[in-house]
Amino acid sequence: MHHRTSRRTLLAAAAATAAAAATGTVAIPAAAADRTGPADSGRADSRRVPAQRLRRIVAGMSLEEKVGQLFVMRVYGHSATEPDQADIDANLAEIGVRTAAEMIAKYHVGGIIYFTWAHNTRDPHQIAALSNGIQRAGLAGPSKVPLLVSTDQEHGIVCRVGEPATLLPGAMALGAGGSRADARKAAQIAGTELAALGINQNYAPDADVNVNPANPVIGVRSFGSDPDSVAGMVAAQVKGYQSAGIASTAKHFPGHGDTSTDSHTGLPVITHTREQWAELDAPPFRAAVAAGIDSIMTAHIVVPALDPSEDPATLSRPILTGILREELGYDGVVVTDALGMEGVRTKYGDERVPVLALKAGVDQLLNPPTLDVAWNAVLAAVRSGELTEDRIDESVLRILRLKAKLGLFHDPFVKDSQVDKVVGTRAHLAAADRIAEHTTTLLANPTGLLPLSRRSHRSVLVVGADPASPSGTTGPPTTTLAAEFTALGHTATALSTGTAPTAAKIAEAVAASAGKDAVVVGTYNVTATSSQRTLVSALAATGVPVVALAIRNPYDIAQLAGTGYAASLASYSWTDVELRAAARVIAGHAEPGGRLPVPVPRADDPSQVLYPVGYGLEY
Repeated sequence: MHHRTSRRTLLAAAAATAAAAATGTVAIPAAAADRTGPADSGRADSRRVPAQRLRRIVAGMSLEEKVGQLFVMRVYGHSATEPDQADIDANLAEIGVRTAAEMIAKYHVGGIIYFTWAHNTRDPHQIAALSNGIQRAGLAGPSKVPLLVSTDQEHGIVCRVGEPATLLPGAMALGAGGSRADARKAAQIAGTELAALGINQNYAPDADVNVNPANPVIGVRSFGSDPDSVAGMVAAQVKGYQSAGIASTAKHFPGHGDTSTDSHTGLPVITHTREQWAELDAPPFRAAVAAGIDSIMTAHIVVPALDPSEDPATLSRPILTGILREELGYDGVVVTDALGMEGVRTKYGDERVPVLALKAGVDQLLNPPTLDVAWNAVLAAVRSGELTEDRIDESVLRILRLKAKLGLFHDPFVKDSQVDKVVGTRAHLAAADRIAEHTTTLLANPTGLLPLSRRSHRSVLVVGADPASPSGTTGPPTTTLAAEFTALGHTATALSTGTAPTAAKIAEAVAASAGKDAVVVGTYNVTATSSQRTLVSALAATGVPVVALAIRNPYDIAQLAGTGYAASLASYSWTDVELRAAARVIAGHAEPGGRLPVPVPRADDPSQVLYPVGYGLEY
């Protein structure tokens, strides 16, 4: 298959010297000088909880409480005690409880993960109230332990908390911008806003090195294909999150960047040799450990060179204990990727997976499909002697250390009055726009059409894909782009043609282009057989100049060869902040500052590079 040849080429091109092994010691950060909001009131400051106090808490816990601390679980509803009836029904069906508070009381879970689809993230004030309700429930338990509240706020295409919170460029966009200062600032803004909402653990940054253009699960979630560049960005974001007083999480260890299988639906196999892993995949994780990363997330992938048993990394003692703990010197919290994903369920049943993960060296068990099955399986494994209570205590103590570091034993609550002072502030939004402008990459401008002049190209038609907003709060992309062009002095109209435009929709777009001075087409993961390609060709054939904007993967330009486009750009995501920046670049109100952080292979021969890493045009 073509992608195999391409991958070999990219592996060779991307190989770099591994960073020096890190010590794994994690210091408690001093309060950041520029921090605002809840972090000022004691979160993540230098107040230390004595180690003997944490050990006393562990010693005083029942076995059931200890096992509960290992779990981070989903729960439906906008409130910890009074969710909507539909969410009560969903909780009863999936978890056997009505509310988050009931789940905490019954299972003593150590953490809760927020999802948009679970109705946890309606608006900032609601999120803050939910977080406080969760913490009240934790403190009402026998051992009075606060919870880690986590979410996947990577920004870009994975985002759970939406507007009015500040939305920032995702990893590959930041990689295109190339500024570690921007990456750090983005994480500091993101972390400060999450902290104000009572979210104290973020499952970001992504430390995967995306050397495979066919990767269906990572792609633009990665900073790029160069290990050293990715390592620098990861370290910068770790420092940014730390300055905001929340825990960050490097993922997905030992590296999910070179796969063509989605671990949500299958079990990917990474064929890197031990040497390739050390050169390609390890540097960002080494950098994260050196930067004092608080948690590292495992990958549901098989890496035979690292563990010949071909167990998924999440369940592999040679990988998690042998490499991560012993070789990389990491002694922080290890959290699994979601245990409902098919990649970790392929080989073992749901009652074995959590036990094997703990035996491998995991501390936190994330979102098992059935909490009752997983919780009781761990309990039974301890009672039978398969797992020792000392082993459980070891992980519980790591989790409590992290909670103490974040100031949660001092004060786990957030103030509602702080929400509006911190979340989506004018300064944060302006910084997001500035950072985004540095990321848009101009790939082709053969006729010098861009920047688009208001005088000669005033009337603009925007067509293309309108994928759903990652957070459910922005877009659709065609409308966002048209609105920004109009704000910049053009006359713009929008027509959604979708990711698979029909012949009728293409004809409608061609008709709508009549009399227009330019057409902007938002493309989304174009393939050789995609009708998006037909759309671009049909529009270009009218004689109206066509600007192709790849709103997700930058590889679209290779598939659009021969379609007759007049210019091509990449924005790496379709959230509003990145689309507005792209519109400003197209209209000449900003310079195209982005440079490709991954190579774009040729569509007809993926072993050949069409545009190399670092490529990008200027005006």
